[in-house]
Amino acid sequence: MSIRPDEISSIIKQQISQYENKLESIDTGTIIQVGDGIARIFGLSKCMAGELLEFPNGIYGMALNLEENNVGAVLFGQEQGIKEGDIVKRTGRTVEVPVGEALIGRVVNALGQPIDGKGPIKTDRFRPAEVIAPGVIERKSVKEPLQTGIKAIDSMVPIGRGQRELIIGDRQTGKSAIAVDTIINQRGKDVICIYVAIGQKQSTVAHLMNTLEEFGAMDYTIIVSASASETAPMQFLAPYAATAMGEEFMHNGKHVLIVYDDLSKHAVAYRTMSLLLRRPPGREAYPGDVFYLHSRLLERSGKLSDSLGGGSMTALPIIETLAGDVTAYIPTNVISITDGQIFLETELFFSGVRPAINPGISVSRVGGSAQIKAMKQVAGSLRLELAQYRELAAFAQFGSDLDKEARLRIEKGQRLVEVLKQEQYKPMNVIDQVLILYAALNNYLNDIPVEKVRVFEHELIEYIHTHHKELWNTLNEKQALDDEIRKNLNSAIEEFKETFK
Repeated sequence: MSIRPDEISSIIKQQISQYENKLESIDTGTIIQVGDGIARIFGLSKCMAGELLEFPNGIYGMALNLEENNVGAVLFGQEQGIKEGDIVKRTGRTVEVPVGEALIGRVVNALGQPIDGKGPIKTDRFRPAEVIAPGVIERKSVKEPLQTGIKAIDSMVPIGRGQRELIIGDRQTGKSAIAVDTIINQRGKDVICIYVAIGQKQSTVAHLMNTLEEFGAMDYTIIVSASASETAPMQFLAPYAATAMGEEFMHNGKHVLIVYDDLSKHAVAYRTMSLLLRRPPGREAYPGDVFYLHSRLLERSGKLSDSLGGGSMTALPIIETLAGDVTAYIPTNVISITDGQIFLETELFFSGVRPAINPGISVSRVGGSAQIKAMKQVAGSLRLELAQYRELAAFAQFGSDLDKEARLRIEKGQRLVEVLKQEQYKPMNVIDQVLILYAALNNYLNDIPVEKVRVFEHELIEYIHTHHKELWNTLNEKQALDDEIRKNLNSAIEEFKETFK
């Protein structure tokens, strides 16, 4: 069989005319140094800041330092099996995480991969972990209350949907407890909750998941965990990834509550990464952009305008102080970013006042606009009465004789402190809170022994639910006190006091 040159040339021409595949050029680089979760790569000339890089063994990383002759990257995962000379590929996209309804009820890591043993997460939607926050025009003022179910917060430092309220205090003073109670209280309120555990023990996260499951709260909650055993880059990425998951719901017109527990450990993880990347250290060895680290994160929470669907994301960042020092570097940074703070005090905690909220330092910059009218009417004088009580109680310690009015103020203050105490995992309906605060502030508790106040509170609410259900329903419907409701409330409380005595 003879081969004819004209046949060969016609076949080649045909192949060339039919060839459609474009040549693919992959920008690659070579690892020149690796260790401590950091890799330095030669090459990658077109690499972007924050770009996702593909390492050998299916491990990914993120480019952070774009230097003249190399790229400094952090690894999301263990560096075993990665060595000098290995090839690194660009992906052409920034770090993304899976988002959507499929994540609800799951425990995931900072990359959105499931770690709860309940199988894969079926979602085809992804969002970049870092995005620019909505501008002022795209936002709306915070007016809608987000009820925590905690009397001391809902009455004195109210939180609105779209607000960023810092929870600050020493370790073991009940910071996480406030956040967990708030999550439990969102049941049936159409709010999706995201809890970000940064640098915590895996056993703590497992216990938290069991608690939320017990109260039926995992039905609307996502837990993003970057535990203490994970690398600093994973701890660094976790809050941004969780915020991206929340933004998916917020931009679809839903309401989200996100808890960052805690940002002190997040700042430490970022400091570790920065020092390993040879970035210059600043105050307390933190890098110069540590303020930007948290401001660009918390700025993404807010209330969107009606034209964008009116969704909201409420942030509860947690910061741990050392010996109550709120003037340290990271606490002052986050205080200046947020819209108020709930300050928890060790002395109060150990004296049995739980939640150990100090109403003198705690503040909400949204204030009364994030409260229902009834609560605003009732709790208006609460902070002042507590401040007067604390001043007089400190004065009375010196054993000086007090006049009758001062004694009455002290006795009323003691009962108010008792009323504001609350057990963990028992958030209260806001109307029930209004009832007990109304009774306390209108002197109905003055003749009740201090040790009996909690019993009185529990039984009064039960009595009104049983014998005056229509009064409760009217108050719940109107969410404000008028003369008729006040009159009925006064007679109901007096009627109950007769049976209580």
